Amino acid sequence: MVSHVQLPPEIQLAQRLAGNEQVTRDRAVKKLRKYIVARTQRASGGFTHDELLKVWKGLFYCMWMQDKPLLQEELGRTISQLIHAFQSAEAQHLFLQTFWQTINREWTGIDRLRLDKYYLLMRMVLNESLTALKMRGWEERQTEQLLELLTTEILHPDSQAPNGVKSHFLEIFLEELTKVGADELTAEQNLRFIDPFCRIAARTEEPLVLHNITRGIFETIVEQAPFAIEDLMKELEEEEDDEMSEGDEEMSAGKERERGQDVPSKKPWKGSIHGTEPDVDEEQGEDDEDSAGPVLQFDYEAVANRLFEVASHQSTPSQNRKRLYKVIRKLQHLAEGFFPEDEVPEKAYRSLQGGRRERKAKKRLPKSRLQNKTGKGGKEDPPPGLSPGSERMRQRRGVGPNPTAHQEQPGDRGRRGAPRKKRRPQGGARAKVASGQEPKTQQ
Repeated sequence: MVSHVQLPPEIQLAQRLAGNEQVTRDRAVKKLRKYIVARTQRASGGFTHDELLKVWKGLFYCMWMQDKPLLQEELGRTISQLIHAFQSAEAQHLFLQTFWQTINREWTGIDRLRLDKYYLLMRMVLNESLTALKMRGWEERQTEQLLELLTTEILHPDSQAPNGVKSHFLEIFLEELTKVGADELTAEQNLRFIDPFCRIAARTEEPLVLHNITRGIFETIVEQAPFAIEDLMKELEEEEDDEMSEGDEEMSAGKERERGQDVPSKKPWKGSIHGTEPDVDEEQGEDDEDSAGPVLQFDYEAVANRLFEVASHQSTPSQNRKRLYKVIRKLQHLAEGFFPEDEVPEKAYRSLQGGRRERKAKKRLPKSRLQNKTGKGGKEDPPPGLSPGSERMRQRRGVGPNPTAHQEQPGDRGRRGAPRKKRRPQGGARAKVASGQEPKTQQ
Protein backbone atom coordinates (compact mmCIF):
# COMPACT_ATOMS: atom_id res chain seq x y z
CA MET A 1 0.00 0.00 0.00
CA VAL A 2 1.11 3.52 -0.76
CA SER A 3 1.27 5.62 2.37
CA HIS A 4 -0.23 9.09 2.09
CA VAL A 5 2.26 11.75 3.19
CA GLN A 6 0.57 14.63 4.92
CA LEU A 7 1.54 17.96 3.41
CA PRO A 8 2.54 20.92 5.61
CA PRO A 9 -0.27 23.30 6.51
CA GLU A 10 1.23 26.09 4.38
CA ILE A 11 1.10 23.99 1.22
CA GLN A 12 -2.44 22.82 1.94
CA LEU A 13 -3.60 26.41 2.43
CA ALA A 14 -1.79 27.52 -0.73
CA GLN A 15 -3.53 24.84 -2.77
CA ARG A 16 -6.93 25.88 -1.45
CA LEU A 17 -6.19 29.56 -1.98
CA ALA A 18 -5.56 28.86 -5.68
CA GLY A 19 -8.66 26.68 -6.08
CA ASN A 20 -11.20 27.10 -8.85
CA GLU A 21 -14.21 27.63 -6.58
CA GLN A 22 -14.64 31.02 -4.95
CA VAL A 23 -16.20 29.49 -1.83
CA THR A 24 -13.10 27.34 -1.33
CA ARG A 25 -10.82 30.35 -1.73
CA ASP A 26 -12.82 32.50 0.70
CA ARG A 27 -12.74 29.78 3.36
CA ALA A 28 -9.01 29.32 2.84
CA VAL A 29 -8.37 33.05 3.40
CA LYS A 30 -10.32 32.96 6.69
CA LYS A 31 -8.48 29.83 7.84
CA LEU A 32 -5.15 31.41 6.91
CA ARG A 33 -5.83 34.40 9.13
CA LYS A 34 -6.71 32.19 12.09
CA TYR A 35 -3.64 30.05 11.43
CA ILE A 36 -1.37 33.12 11.41
CA VAL A 37 -2.80 34.41 14.70
CA ALA A 38 -2.52 31.02 16.39
CA ARG A 39 1.01 30.31 15.21
CA THR A 40 2.54 33.73 15.93
CA GLN A 41 1.11 33.81 19.46
CA ARG A 42 3.42 31.02 20.57
CA ALA A 43 6.74 31.92 22.07
CA SER A 44 8.56 29.48 19.78
CA GLY A 45 6.20 30.03 16.87
CA GLY A 46 6.57 32.10 13.73
CA PHE A 47 7.07 31.46 10.05
CA THR A 48 10.18 30.83 8.06
CA HIS A 49 11.05 32.63 4.87
CA ASP A 50 10.20 29.64 2.66
CA GLU A 51 6.87 29.05 4.40
CA LEU A 52 5.72 32.60 3.80
CA LEU A 53 6.82 32.39 0.17
CA LYS A 54 4.47 29.41 -0.24
CA VAL A 55 1.67 31.30 1.49
CA TRP A 56 2.14 34.30 -0.78
CA LYS A 57 2.16 32.17 -3.88
CA GLY A 58 -1.26 30.84 -2.89
CA LEU A 59 -2.48 34.40 -2.18
CA PHE A 60 -1.09 35.60 -5.50
CA TYR A 61 -3.12 33.05 -7.46
CA CYS A 62 -6.11 33.61 -5.22
CA MET A 63 -6.07 37.18 -6.56
CA TRP A 64 -5.43 35.82 -10.05
CA MET A 65 -8.64 33.75 -10.00
CA GLN A 66 -10.82 36.59 -8.65
CA ASP A 67 -12.90 38.50 -11.20
CA LYS A 68 -15.27 41.51 -10.91
CA PRO A 69 -13.70 44.78 -9.69
CA LEU A 70 -15.65 45.10 -6.44
CA LEU A 71 -14.78 41.56 -5.37
CA GLN A 72 -11.15 42.16 -6.33
CA GLU A 73 -11.06 45.27 -4.16
CA GLU A 74 -12.60 43.39 -1.22
CA LEU A 75 -10.17 40.49 -1.60
CA GLY A 76 -7.20 42.85 -1.91
CA ARG A 77 -8.22 44.60 1.30
CA THR A 78 -8.58 41.25 3.10
CA ILE A 79 -5.16 40.05 1.91
CA SER A 80 -3.38 43.31 2.76
CA GLN A 81 -4.87 43.36 6.27
CA LEU A 82 -3.32 39.98 7.04
CA ILE A 83 -0.26 41.92 8.17
CA HIS A 84 -2.13 42.90 11.35
CA ALA A 85 -2.63 39.22 12.23
CA PHE A 86 1.11 38.90 12.93
CA GLN A 87 1.89 39.60 16.56
CA SER A 88 5.48 40.84 16.22
CA ALA A 89 7.19 43.47 14.13
CA GLU A 90 9.76 40.94 12.86
CA ALA A 91 7.01 38.66 11.54
CA GLN A 92 5.32 41.61 9.80
CA HIS A 93 8.66 42.57 8.28
CA LEU A 94 9.14 39.06 6.87
CA PHE A 95 5.55 39.00 5.58
CA LEU A 96 6.14 42.23 3.62
CA GLN A 97 9.50 41.07 2.33
CA THR A 98 8.08 37.86 0.91
CA PHE A 99 5.21 39.81 -0.68
CA TRP A 100 7.51 42.05 -2.70
CA GLN A 101 9.70 39.10 -3.63
CA THR A 102 6.62 37.25 -4.89
CA ILE A 103 5.46 40.25 -6.92
CA ASN A 104 8.93 40.63 -8.47
CA ARG A 105 9.07 36.92 -9.36
CA GLU A 106 5.58 36.64 -10.86
CA TRP A 107 5.34 40.07 -12.53
CA THR A 108 6.48 39.06 -15.99
CA GLY A 109 3.75 36.40 -16.18
CA ILE A 110 0.87 38.83 -15.53
CA ASP A 111 -1.15 39.64 -18.64
CA ARG A 112 -2.39 43.17 -19.33
CA LEU A 113 -5.98 42.30 -18.35
CA ARG A 114 -4.89 41.40 -14.82
CA LEU A 115 -2.41 44.22 -14.22
CA ASP A 116 -4.93 46.56 -12.60
CA LYS A 117 -5.81 44.14 -9.82
CA TYR A 118 -2.15 43.72 -8.88
CA TYR A 119 -1.57 47.47 -9.03
CA LEU A 120 -4.42 47.73 -6.54
CA LEU A 121 -2.94 44.98 -4.36
CA MET A 122 0.45 46.73 -4.26
CA ARG A 123 -1.21 49.99 -3.22
CA MET A 124 -3.23 48.32 -0.46
CA VAL A 125 -0.26 46.38 0.95
CA LEU A 126 1.84 49.56 1.05
CA ASN A 127 -1.00 51.41 2.79
CA GLU A 128 -1.40 48.70 5.42
CA SER A 129 2.35 48.53 6.02
CA LEU A 130 2.38 52.28 6.72
CA THR A 131 -0.71 51.87 8.92
CA ALA A 132 1.10 49.19 10.97
CA LEU A 133 3.98 51.65 11.36
CA LYS A 134 1.53 54.31 12.49
CA MET A 135 0.04 51.96 15.10
CA ARG A 136 3.53 51.62 16.59
CA GLY A 137 3.86 55.39 16.92
CA TRP A 138 6.16 55.94 13.93
CA GLU A 139 9.11 54.49 15.83
CA GLU A 140 12.39 55.49 14.24
CA ARG A 141 13.84 51.99 14.26
CA GLN A 142 10.70 50.47 12.70
CA THR A 143 10.64 53.24 10.08
CA GLU A 144 14.24 52.58 9.11
CA GLN A 145 13.57 48.84 8.81
CA LEU A 146 10.58 49.40 6.51
CA LEU A 147 12.46 51.87 4.31
CA GLU A 148 15.45 49.55 4.10
CA LEU A 149 13.16 46.69 3.06
CA LEU A 150 11.49 48.74 0.33
CA THR A 151 14.83 50.05 -0.92
CA THR A 152 16.43 46.60 -1.02
CA GLU A 153 13.54 44.79 -2.70
CA ILE A 154 12.41 47.49 -5.14
CA LEU A 155 14.79 50.40 -5.71
CA HIS A 156 18.26 48.96 -5.22
CA PRO A 157 20.19 48.31 -8.45
CA ASP A 158 20.75 44.68 -7.39
CA SER A 159 17.05 44.03 -6.78
CA GLN A 160 15.03 41.79 -9.08
CA ALA A 161 12.15 44.29 -9.35
CA PRO A 162 10.92 44.86 -12.94
CA ASN A 163 10.49 48.40 -14.23
CA GLY A 164 6.71 48.17 -13.89
CA VAL A 165 6.97 47.47 -10.15
CA LYS A 166 9.48 50.28 -9.64
CA SER A 167 7.45 52.82 -11.59
CA HIS A 168 4.17 52.04 -9.83
CA PHE A 169 5.79 52.04 -6.40
CA LEU A 170 7.35 55.47 -6.98
CA GLU A 171 4.00 56.75 -8.21
CA ILE A 172 1.99 55.66 -5.17
CA PHE A 173 4.45 56.07 -2.28
CA LEU A 174 3.77 59.72 -1.44
CA GLU A 175 0.04 59.28 -2.06
CA GLU A 176 -0.26 56.47 0.48
CA LEU A 177 2.04 58.20 2.97
CA THR A 178 -0.18 61.27 2.73
CA LYS A 179 -3.33 59.22 3.37
CA VAL A 180 -1.88 57.54 6.44
CA GLY A 181 0.33 60.14 8.11
CA ALA A 182 -0.34 63.64 6.78
CA ASP A 183 -2.09 64.64 10.01
CA GLU A 184 0.66 63.36 12.33
CA LEU A 185 4.04 63.36 10.59
CA THR A 186 6.38 66.30 11.10
CA ALA A 187 8.72 67.80 8.52
CA GLU A 188 11.68 66.00 10.10
CA GLN A 189 9.92 62.62 9.89
CA ASN A 190 8.91 63.25 6.28
CA LEU A 191 12.53 64.01 5.42
CA ARG A 192 13.47 60.63 6.89
CA PHE A 193 10.89 58.94 4.66
CA ILE A 194 12.25 60.46 1.44
CA ASP A 195 15.94 60.07 2.34
CA PRO A 196 16.29 56.67 0.55
CA PHE A 197 14.96 58.26 -2.64
CA CYS A 198 17.63 60.98 -2.40
CA ARG A 199 20.39 58.37 -2.18
CA ILE A 200 19.02 56.21 -5.00
CA ALA A 201 18.47 59.22 -7.29
CA ALA A 202 22.08 60.29 -6.82
CA ARG A 203 23.70 56.97 -7.66
CA THR A 204 21.32 55.13 -9.99
CA GLU A 205 22.45 54.48 -13.54
CA GLU A 206 18.94 53.79 -14.84
CA PRO A 207 17.40 56.88 -16.50
CA LEU A 208 13.88 55.55 -15.93
CA VAL A 209 14.41 55.24 -12.16
CA LEU A 210 15.91 58.74 -11.99
CA HIS A 211 12.98 60.19 -13.94
CA ASN A 212 10.36 58.41 -11.81
CA ILE A 213 11.99 59.46 -8.53
CA THR A 214 12.33 63.06 -9.66
CA ARG A 215 8.77 63.21 -10.99
CA GLY A 216 7.01 61.05 -8.41
CA ILE A 217 8.77 62.30 -5.26
CA PHE A 218 10.60 65.63 -5.56
CA GLU A 219 8.49 67.44 -8.14
CA THR A 220 5.36 66.22 -6.36
CA ILE A 221 6.66 67.90 -3.20
CA VAL A 222 7.15 71.14 -5.14
CA GLU A 223 3.71 70.94 -6.70
CA GLN A 224 2.05 70.33 -3.33
CA ALA A 225 3.81 73.32 -1.70
CA PRO A 226 0.90 75.77 -2.31
CA PHE A 227 -1.54 73.38 -0.65
CA ALA A 228 0.84 72.85 2.27
CA ILE A 229 1.05 76.63 2.75
CA GLU A 230 -2.74 76.86 2.57
CA ASP A 231 -3.08 74.25 5.33
CA LEU A 232 -0.52 76.11 7.41
CA MET A 233 -2.41 79.38 6.99
CA LYS A 234 -5.65 77.69 8.03
CA GLU A 235 -4.01 76.44 11.21
CA LEU A 236 -2.68 79.92 11.97
CA GLU A 237 -6.11 81.44 11.36
CA GLU A 238 -7.72 78.92 13.69
CA GLU A 239 -5.21 79.73 16.41
CA GLU A 240 -5.80 83.47 15.95
CA ASP A 241 -9.57 82.97 16.08
CA ASP A 242 -9.25 80.97 19.29
CA GLU A 243 -7.09 83.64 20.89
CA MET A 244 -9.47 86.42 19.81
CA SER A 245 -12.51 84.53 21.10
CA GLU A 246 -10.81 83.93 24.46
CA GLY A 247 -9.87 87.61 24.68
CA ASP A 248 -13.43 88.71 23.87
CA GLU A 249 -14.84 86.38 26.52
CA GLU A 250 -12.43 87.73 29.14
CA MET A 251 -13.27 91.33 28.27
CA SER A 252 -17.02 90.68 28.39
CA ALA A 253 -16.64 88.81 31.68
CA GLY A 254 -14.72 91.75 33.17
CA LYS A 255 -17.39 94.23 32.09
CA GLU A 256 -20.15 92.08 33.58
CA ARG A 257 -18.25 91.84 36.87
CA GLU A 258 -17.95 95.64 37.00
CA ARG A 259 -21.70 95.97 36.44
CA GLY A 260 -22.40 93.37 39.12
CA GLN A 261 -24.27 91.08 36.76
CA ASP A 262 -23.89 87.35 36.32
CA VAL A 263 -21.22 86.21 33.95
CA PRO A 264 -22.75 84.42 30.97
CA SER A 265 -21.59 80.95 30.09
CA LYS A 266 -18.91 80.42 27.45
CA LYS A 267 -21.31 78.57 25.15
CA PRO A 268 -23.28 81.07 23.04
CA TRP A 269 -27.01 80.88 23.51
CA LYS A 270 -29.31 80.68 20.55
CA GLY A 271 -30.05 84.09 19.06
CA SER A 272 -26.94 85.81 20.46
CA ILE A 273 -24.26 87.49 18.38
CA HIS A 274 -22.02 84.44 18.64
CA GLY A 275 -24.95 82.21 17.88
CA THR A 276 -25.32 83.76 14.44
CA GLU A 277 -21.83 82.62 13.38
CA PRO A 278 -22.59 79.14 12.00
CA ASP A 279 -22.85 80.83 8.59
CA VAL A 280 -19.09 81.35 8.74
CA ASP A 281 -18.61 77.65 9.48
CA GLU A 282 -20.82 76.79 6.54
CA GLU A 283 -18.67 78.99 4.30
CA GLN A 284 -15.56 77.30 5.66
CA GLY A 285 -17.13 73.93 4.96
CA GLU A 286 -17.74 74.97 1.37
CA ASP A 287 -14.12 76.09 1.09
CA ASP A 288 -12.93 72.77 2.54
CA GLU A 289 -14.75 70.93 -0.20
CA ASP A 290 -12.62 72.74 -2.78
CA SER A 291 -9.34 72.08 -0.92
CA ALA A 292 -7.04 69.20 -1.83
CA GLY A 293 -7.16 67.59 1.61
CA PRO A 294 -4.23 67.07 4.01
CA VAL A 295 -0.77 67.51 2.55
CA LEU A 296 2.62 66.41 3.86
CA GLN A 297 4.65 69.21 5.41
CA PHE A 298 8.32 69.56 4.41
CA ASP A 299 11.21 71.75 5.40
CA TYR A 300 12.19 72.74 1.87
CA GLU A 301 15.59 74.06 2.88
CA ALA A 302 16.44 70.79 4.65
CA VAL A 303 15.32 68.76 1.62
CA ALA A 304 17.41 70.96 -0.68
CA ASN A 305 20.46 70.59 1.57
CA ARG A 306 20.10 66.83 1.71
CA LEU A 307 19.75 66.59 -2.06
CA PHE A 308 22.79 68.82 -2.56
CA GLU A 309 24.79 66.67 -0.16
CA VAL A 310 24.19 63.48 -2.14
CA ALA A 311 24.29 65.10 -5.58
CA SER A 312 27.63 66.86 -5.02
CA HIS A 313 29.59 63.63 -4.55
CA GLN A 314 32.21 62.84 -7.16
CA SER A 315 30.65 59.43 -7.78
CA THR A 316 27.32 60.96 -8.82
CA PRO A 317 26.77 60.68 -12.61
CA SER A 318 26.69 64.03 -14.38
CA GLN A 319 23.16 63.55 -15.76
CA ASN A 320 21.87 62.76 -12.25
CA ARG A 321 23.62 65.80 -10.81
CA LYS A 322 22.21 68.07 -13.49
CA ARG A 323 18.66 66.80 -12.95
CA LEU A 324 18.88 67.05 -9.16
CA TYR A 325 20.34 70.56 -9.24
CA LYS A 326 17.21 71.75 -11.05
CA VAL A 327 15.09 70.32 -8.26
CA ILE A 328 17.37 71.88 -5.64
CA ARG A 329 16.89 75.35 -7.16
CA LYS A 330 13.11 74.95 -7.00
CA LEU A 331 13.29 73.85 -3.36
CA GLN A 332 15.58 76.76 -2.47
CA HIS A 333 13.12 79.22 -4.00
CA LEU A 334 10.35 77.66 -1.91
CA ALA A 335 12.53 77.93 1.21
CA GLU A 336 13.12 81.63 0.47
CA GLY A 337 9.38 82.23 0.22
CA PHE A 338 9.14 82.57 -3.55
CA PHE A 339 5.97 80.88 -4.79
CA PRO A 340 4.33 81.12 -8.21
CA GLU A 341 1.56 83.68 -7.84
CA ASP A 342 -0.90 81.72 -9.96
CA GLU A 343 -0.58 78.57 -7.82
CA VAL A 344 -0.53 79.91 -4.27
CA PRO A 345 -3.74 81.08 -2.56
CA GLU A 346 -3.88 84.87 -2.66
CA LYS A 347 -4.12 85.34 1.09
CA ALA A 348 -1.26 82.99 1.86
CA TYR A 349 0.81 84.51 -0.92
CA ARG A 350 0.39 88.04 0.45
CA SER A 351 1.23 86.91 3.96
CA LEU A 352 4.38 85.04 2.92
CA GLN A 353 5.71 87.39 0.28
CA GLY A 354 4.87 90.87 1.55
CA GLY A 355 7.23 93.43 0.12
CA ARG A 356 9.65 90.84 -1.28
CA ARG A 357 7.39 89.76 -4.12
CA GLU A 358 8.42 92.42 -6.62
CA ARG A 359 12.11 92.11 -5.73
CA LYS A 360 12.03 88.32 -6.19
CA ALA A 361 10.16 88.63 -9.47
CA LYS A 362 12.77 91.07 -10.82
CA LYS A 363 15.60 88.72 -9.83
CA ARG A 364 14.01 85.82 -11.67
CA LEU A 365 12.89 87.84 -14.70
CA PRO A 366 14.75 86.62 -17.83
CA LYS A 367 16.90 89.06 -19.77
CA SER A 368 14.67 88.84 -22.82
CA ARG A 369 11.64 89.88 -20.79
CA LEU A 370 13.59 92.72 -19.17
CA GLN A 371 14.60 93.97 -22.61
CA ASN A 372 11.02 93.79 -23.83
CA LYS A 373 9.84 95.63 -20.74
CA THR A 374 12.35 98.53 -20.77
CA GLY A 375 13.67 98.43 -24.34
CA LYS A 376 17.27 98.83 -25.46
CA GLY A 377 18.45 102.43 -25.58
CA GLY A 378 14.92 103.77 -25.30
CA LYS A 379 13.75 102.16 -28.55
CA GLU A 380 10.26 100.85 -28.93
CA ASP A 381 9.73 97.12 -28.47
CA PRO A 382 8.98 95.10 -31.60
CA PRO A 383 5.46 93.76 -31.95
CA PRO A 384 4.85 90.43 -30.23
CA GLY A 385 4.49 88.52 -33.47
CA LEU A 386 7.98 89.47 -34.82
CA SER A 387 11.35 88.11 -33.81
CA PRO A 388 14.47 90.35 -33.50
CA GLY A 389 15.86 88.90 -36.75
CA SER A 390 12.75 89.76 -38.74
CA GLU A 391 12.74 93.24 -37.19
CA ARG A 392 16.31 93.89 -38.40
CA MET A 393 15.39 92.69 -41.89
CA ARG A 394 12.48 95.14 -42.01
CA GLN A 395 14.75 98.00 -40.92
CA ARG A 396 17.24 97.15 -43.68
CA ARG A 397 14.45 97.29 -46.23
CA GLY A 398 13.45 100.75 -45.00
CA VAL A 399 10.25 99.66 -43.27
CA GLY A 400 9.47 101.16 -39.89
CA PRO A 401 9.80 99.09 -36.71
CA ASN A 402 6.05 98.86 -36.25
CA PRO A 403 4.38 97.77 -39.48
CA THR A 404 0.96 97.71 -37.85
CA ALA A 405 1.18 101.47 -37.29
CA HIS A 406 0.90 102.25 -41.04
CA GLN A 407 -1.11 105.38 -41.56
CA GLU A 408 -3.97 105.15 -43.98
CA GLN A 409 -3.46 106.95 -47.29
CA PRO A 410 -6.28 108.40 -49.38
CA GLY A 411 -5.99 105.58 -51.87
CA ASP A 412 -5.95 102.90 -49.20
CA ARG A 413 -9.51 103.30 -48.03
CA GLY A 414 -11.32 100.05 -47.74
CA ARG A 415 -8.10 98.10 -47.55
CA ARG A 416 -6.88 96.18 -44.53
CA GLY A 417 -3.29 95.95 -43.34
CA ALA A 418 -0.20 97.42 -44.98
CA PRO A 419 -0.24 98.23 -48.76
CA ARG A 420 1.08 95.47 -50.97
CA LYS A 421 3.90 96.06 -53.41
CA LYS A 422 3.02 95.98 -57.10
CA ARG A 423 4.44 93.06 -58.95
CA ARG A 424 7.06 94.17 -61.44
CA PRO A 425 7.24 92.52 -64.86
CA GLN A 426 10.26 90.40 -65.63
CA GLY A 427 13.21 91.61 -67.72
CA GLY A 428 12.06 89.99 -70.96
CA ALA A 429 8.58 91.31 -70.58
CA ARG A 430 9.86 94.87 -70.00
CA ALA A 431 11.95 94.71 -73.19
CA LYS A 432 8.96 93.62 -75.26
CA VAL A 433 6.74 96.28 -73.77
CA ALA A 434 9.35 98.94 -74.49
CA SER A 435 9.59 97.80 -78.13
CA GLY A 436 5.83 97.94 -78.52
CA GLN A 437 5.27 94.18 -78.68
CA GLU A 438 2.86 92.50 -76.35
CA PRO A 439 4.27 89.61 -74.36
CA LYS A 440 2.93 86.25 -75.38
CA THR A 441 1.19 84.28 -72.71
CA GLN A 442 1.76 80.57 -72.41
CA GLN A 443 -1.15 78.48 -73.48
